[in-house]
Amino acid sequence: MFNWAEDETGYCQAAEDFESAQAVADQLGIVLHRADFSREYLERVFQYFLGEYAAGRTPNPDLLCNREIKFAPFREHALRLGADRIATGHYADTRDGLLYRAADEGKDQTYFLALVSSHQLKQVEFPLAALKKPEVRAIAESIGLPNHNRKDSTGICFIGERNFADFLGDHLPDQPGLITDDQGRSVGQHSGLWRFTIGQRRGLGIGGVAGAPEAPWFVCGKDLGTRTLIVTQDRRHPALSGRQLVASDIHWIGEPPALPHRLQARIRHRQPLLDCEVRPAMLDDGECLRVFFDESPWAIAPGQYVVFYDGRRCLGGAVIKTNEAL
Repeated sequence: MFNWAEDETGYCQAAEDFESAQAVADQLGIVLHRADFSREYLERVFQYFLGEYAAGRTPNPDLLCNREIKFAPFREHALRLGADRIATGHYADTRDGLLYRAADEGKDQTYFLALVSSHQLKQVEFPLAALKKPEVRAIAESIGLPNHNRKDSTGICFIGERNFADFLGDHLPDQPGLITDDQGRSVGQHSGLWRFTIGQRRGLGIGGVAGAPEAPWFVCGKDLGTRTLIVTQDRRHPALSGRQLVASDIHWIGEPPALPHRLQARIRHRQPLLDCEVRPAMLDDGECLRVFFDESPWAIAPGQYVVFYDGRRCLGGAVIKTNEAL
């Protein structure tokens, strides 16, 4: 599956990935097909990704990639080739069109699959559901697969090993503005709000500030109207330690739960599941959810996804609209 054309930097990891896949296919004696979905990726995933960053939010394109590419045109392409089902290397489990967490909790990827529909899941298998990563590598080595010790893939596929801020800078214009503390005092300048996310500590470029303690600064807010980045030295600031959020663009896998309901949720991959109460709500722009956590998750960031669980089952997710109850 080829999703990203080589860009003006000359970077493209697809060739390396293809060579690795071809080596595996040769070892197994099977045919390797190659399909180009770069146009669909640009239209359905990347344009949304850039638009969200330009609006000061922090999107996660991997969830959209699964819904819009891997379990849509890729799945359909495989079925047209004559496949009965498709199998992917996600650490997840599926039964009867529902989604469940994998046995390897450290590798579980249900967070990234929370936007996939029950219909899409009915012709999918996840062979790694009951395996731990060391077991997978051991099996691959035992049957002579040449990629058994290949480094884990991390980060966003089209960015690869490049600096994330530099990559965004190739696609979004600088829009300089002030950095102020949570009391409104100027403490520096920035070159674009899209370079920062709620809770970010590194890369703020804030030196010694007169009257402020020598303690880390954290991003706690953005004012798009004035292009102001707001920072704080208080780790317990409400924007960083709040227990409530509002989410929209709701997606349930299978029948939605009766609300209000006690569930578990996470707001980013690999974050521990947190107990919460989920309530239905209605805003001017439509249906939404209000989520009240028993314990505060760190740095709830608008634009990211909150994903819901009931025990081992992943129920779906929604886009975080605000980090407080409206």
